[in-house]
Amino acid sequence: QVQLVESGGGLVQAGGSLRLSCAAPGRTFSNYAMGWLRQAPGKDHEFVARIVVSITWNGGRTYYADSVKGRFTISRDNAKNTAYLQMNSLKPEDTAVYYCAAARYANAGVKRDDYNYWGQGTQVTVSS
Repeated sequence: QVQLVESGGGLVQAGGSLRLSCAAPGRTFSNYAMGWLRQAPGKDHEFVARIVVSITWNGGRTYYADSVKGRFTISRDNAKNTAYLQMNSLKPEDTAVYYCAAARYANAGVKRDDYNYWGQGTQVTVSS
């Protein structure tokens, strides 16, 4: 079992920035591809971004949903067992609960079922 602990959500004005963190204490973090998904009220989970296991695998490739490309950046620090999501130029439509997720593979997909472990979620609210 992998425990994921998220932090960094909050309320921000449109155009502002937030950085989410996802820590996996005491685990071999580098064995897992990491992703961020979000869920707005009344909607299904939506893929946001994902990153492969490490910089040495496929160049540390990252993937983004079209809706966040150019504004969000996913990264990871395997030495700190932590993944990050830097969110810039936030829009009201980015308002959602953001979930960190881990997959037992070098890479992961865009669907909820592609991930094996989930954080508790952190609320991001962007006011207009």
